[in-house]
Amino acid sequence: MNAKDKWHTIIPLLGLALGMCLAGILVWDGVRSVSNYKYCTVLDEDFSQGFRSDVWTREVQVGGFGNGQFEQTTASDENSFVKNGILYIKPTLQNSSLVETDGTIIDLRNAGCTGTHWWDCVATTNTTNGTIVNPVRSARLTTRLNASIMFGRVEVEAKLPQGDWLWPAIWMLPRDNVYGEWPRSGELDIAESRGNNYTYHQGGNNIVSSTLHYGPDSDNDGWWRNNVKRKASHTTFSSGFNTFGVEWTPNYIFTYVNSRLVQTLYHPLTSPLWSPSHFPYISRNGTRLTNPWAISRNPNKAPFDQPFYLVLSLAVGATNGWFEDGESGKPWVDASAGAKRDFWRARGEWGRSWGCGSVMQVRRVRMWQQVGWEGCREEDGVRVF
Repeated sequence: MNAKDKWHTIIPLLGLALGMCLAGILVWDGVRSVSNYKYCTVLDEDFSQGFRSDVWTREVQVGGFGNGQFEQTTASDENSFVKNGILYIKPTLQNSSLVETDGTIIDLRNAGCTGTHWWDCVATTNTTNGTIVNPVRSARLTTRLNASIMFGRVEVEAKLPQGDWLWPAIWMLPRDNVYGEWPRSGELDIAESRGNNYTYHQGGNNIVSSTLHYGPDSDNDGWWRNNVKRKASHTTFSSGFNTFGVEWTPNYIFTYVNSRLVQTLYHPLTSPLWSPSHFPYISRNGTRLTNPWAISRNPNKAPFDQPFYLVLSLAVGATNGWFEDGESGKPWVDASAGAKRDFWRARGEWGRSWGCGSVMQVRRVRMWQQVGWEGCREEDGVRVF
């Protein structure tokens, strides 16, 4: 073999070796900050027992959860139910007579409303100013009363919906709001998406995002510093089940899809959030803003140093910018008083994209508590990851 032929063999082998080294480095980089921890099982729900009210609370509200969402969340089996071991969250159209009849009032205050403000429980139709009651019905389920963790893991096996202006979400909220109302006590979004298809301007059901919300008031939310998107590889998150997870320890929070190596968001809990977030000194109304987490015994981890519970929801529309104005045929404008009305009037268009796939399906939910926190001890059936 001459020298030239030798190099024809040596160069590909060197390339192969270099590729293997790079692959090893990438794997190492993905796991270098992730330690194995011991956990106690808090919840392992496979829905084999049907809908369990001892685990899940159905939120009953019309207020849009602060995002101006268009759905009324109900406790009806029409909007959330279990069939063949799968939890379904299904959006349905509101009764047209309620939407289009002037003076209609939906008042949930004596019908199990779970909101804390009157606007969470009351909606009206006023054809003069263009406001209407919620044009669709859906569901938001929580483990607030029955399962929460502080430092641990959550995994949800779910198939996300397809259909225009649907907003599926798997997220966590603080059980006790130790530092005050949202977003002072934080919010942890494991996975959010949009039901629109892949051509949608902001990314449809081919993309999920993870976010941490925190800040001194609702006008100053540091979410933009911790918002990361992940695109599905040659498919969508509506075409099959995926595992959406979060690992939350005293040292870091990271979210992932299907594998701990496929991380979406990574945030270290090694320094206080207040200073690097550059919040203003004065609020919009002139009130001085102060650090809500200064009282914490764990300043590097606050507000993510308190028990959080899980939320599964399928919202429809919103006026908070989740669906950007003027893009991809969006039929309403966020700032308009008639946003819900305009959405309703366009139902002949977006309704065609809703079908059998316009439901959120959940196959399994697991929550684990890290040993040493929230009553989890070594002898409590510990599992090691």
